[in-house]
Amino acid sequence: MSLDKLASEIESMAKAEAKVVSKEAKAEAKRIGDEAKDSVAEYRDAAITQAEKMSDRIAVESIAAARQRNQKRLLVARRAELDATWSEVMSQVGKADLKGRENILESLMEMATAESGDDMILRPIAVDRKILTAFSETHGEYHDFQIGGDIDGLGGFVLESPDGSVLMDYRFEGRLRDAWEASLGEINNKLFGE
Repeated sequence: MSLDKLASEIESMAKAEAKVVSKEAKAEAKRIGDEAKDSVAEYRDAAITQAEKMSDRIAVESIAAARQRNQKRLLVARRAELDATWSEVMSQVGKADLKGRENILESLMEMATAESGDDMILRPIAVDRKILTAFSETHGEYHDFQIGGDIDGLGGFVLESPDGSVLMDYRFEGRLRDAWEASLGEINNKLFGE
């Protein structure tokens, strides 16, 4: 065999083997590429699913948080309205020219007479001193309370034992606070329609 022929035969065998290797390499590359595409698709689908779940959870949490903020604002606004209403009621009750003031004081004196013992000292709110002194002097059905020094308040009085151990409160604000708390449901209904 001649050298040329041998070189030609080696070259053709090398080309044939190169074709086989190239074909196998292309097939392996295609398989690896397909696997990579499948893996990428799996990861992408998993990432999309996780992102959708997270998005749904965030949406639910955001809506819940917004509702909670709105409820809090509503409660704060209602509380402010109740406080303003309470302040207005207190302001009206504290006026010296409150309509029916004398009747309220007379009713409180009747209660105090029925509930108190002897020798109690009546300590009036300054604005009611004149009326209460007149009651003690002109109404025989009331105890003859000794009139003491003025106290703070919107109206009414307290009864105090001579030794200071007993204090009975007949001031307007205490009675008003009790009435307010007892009627809070009705007040809410009037103010907020509930």
